[in-house]
Amino acid sequence: MSEKPKGPASYFPSIEATYGQPMQHWFDQIAPLLEQPHMKIVSYLKTTHGMGHGHANAIVAHQLAARKRCLR
Repeated sequence: MSEKPKGPASYFPSIEATYGQPMQHWFDQIAPLLEQPHMKIVSYLKTTHGMGHGHANAIVAHQLAARKRCLR
């Protein structure tokens, strides 16, 4: 039995269904922006792609956490 995703990843199935793109598409969209403040990246997804706040926040939180893990 696989464990249900927790945290930001729990939004991923809904994000893919709502916006019709795989998560990698969204990760690629924000990759050049990861040096910017969290909310500035969230705002980019909301204004440029019409994404809701919760979905945008989940993507950004996930990618910033992954980036932080890689920089350790």
